[in-house]
Amino acid sequence: MDTSQNTALLRALTELPGPLPARGVIHVVIRHTDRFTVVGNDLAQHPGLSTTAVGFAVRIQSLPQGTEVGIKALAARFPEGEKLIAAALRELETHGYLQRARTRLPNGRIVTRTVFC
Repeated sequence: MDTSQNTALLRALTELPGPLPARGVIHVVIRHTDRFTVVGNDLAQHPGLSTTAVGFAVRIQSLPQGTEVGIKALAARFPEGEKLIAAALRELETHGYLQRARTRLPNGRIVTRTVFC
């Protein structure tokens, strides 16, 4: 979280309406008007997915369409290693969030098409 959001967070904490819960999480809602990604609770709270897989799903979902999301491309972009990334992508594929298919282009070259749902 950058400094400008930290300031907003501190201000929001002092302005929370109503009584705060005695324990557990407190949600501070900060309205975003640009550069945000909406993540459904089905993905965020999926009981069969590791936190790593959910994290990569969110990362992939936040990337512009057309961005390379193969194992090597993700390993070059993020600190996790290829083995961990491959395992996370397999999890997402197993649970239907990610589909990969090999396709032959008109020039004969074979490419992998990745669809994130």
